[in-house]
Amino acid sequence: MRRWRILLATLAAAVTAATMGALAAPGAAQADANVVGGTRAAQGEFPFMVRLSMGCGGALYSPNLVLTAAHCVSGTGTNTSITATLGVVDLNSTSKITRKSNYVYRAPGYNGNGKDWALIRLSSPVTTLATLPIATTTAYDSGTFTIAGWGAATEGGGQQRYLLKATVPFVSDATCNSSSMYNGEIIASNEICAGYASGGTDTCQGDSGGPMFRRDASNAWVQVGIVSWGDGCARPNRPGVYTQVSYFASAIASAAASLGG
Repeated sequence: MRRWRILLATLAAAVTAATMGALAAPGAAQADANVVGGTRAAQGEFPFMVRLSMGCGGALYSPNLVLTAAHCVSGTGTNTSITATLGVVDLNSTSKITRKSNYVYRAPGYNGNGKDWALIRLSSPVTTLATLPIATTTAYDSGTFTIAGWGAATEGGGQQRYLLKATVPFVSDATCNSSSMYNGEIIASNEICAGYASGGTDTCQGDSGGPMFRRDASNAWVQVGIVSWGDGCARPNRPGVYTQVSYFASAIASAAASLGG
C-alpha cells in the first residue's frame, strides 16, 4: 500500500488562519506526506509554489494551471471546490493571491500505482507570478534537488504556516529498489527517489503534489518531480518518491493544451 503524502480534506479544512502555525493534529491514517529538516523560504524565492485547500501542494505550470499529484484529486471533470493560495510564503499574509478551481484533469488510467500527476485549472489566470517549466528530457533527473512545501515538519505533524525548503540528493532506481530500501516497489520508468540514506530531510504529510526542482543549464528552475509517496517522513533508508515529470512531459503538455493552458 502506498503511503501518500496528503492531509485529508477534513483536516485541511479545519486549519483556520488563527491556527495555521500551531496545528498539531496527526496526519491522516492513509497519509505519510511540510518539509522535514527544512528552513524557511524567503518571500519571492519560489514564486511558483501553490498551496491547495485539500492539503496538498502544487506548482504554477501556466498562469491558469497548477500541476499537482493525481492522488490529491478525485478525478477528471468540473470542480469548483479547490482553493489555490499563491504568491506568499506565509499563508496568513494579507498579500496572498487566491483562486478557485473550475476544472481538474487527472492522469488517464491513474489507479494509485504510478501516473501520479494532475492539472487543476484556475477560475482566472495569475499573471503576476513566475511559472515553473517542467523537464522534457531526463537531462536533469539526477543531481541535487530542491523540495518545498507547507506540509508537516515531523512525521505525523500538522501543516505549517510558513513555506519550508530543503535540498535532497538523487537516489538511483537500483539503490531505491534494493532490499534495504523499497525492495522493488519503485516504478523505475516513471518515479524518482531523492533523500539521504541517513534520513533527516524529506517531504512529509501535506507536501503531496508539490514540485521537486533544480537549476537547468541556464540556471533557471525546472521541475523534475512531483511529491508522491514514501514510508513515513525522513526515515533512514526511506527516501521520498516522486513522479518523474520528464516521463510524462508530453502527456502533461497535451492535457494543458486541452485545458487552454
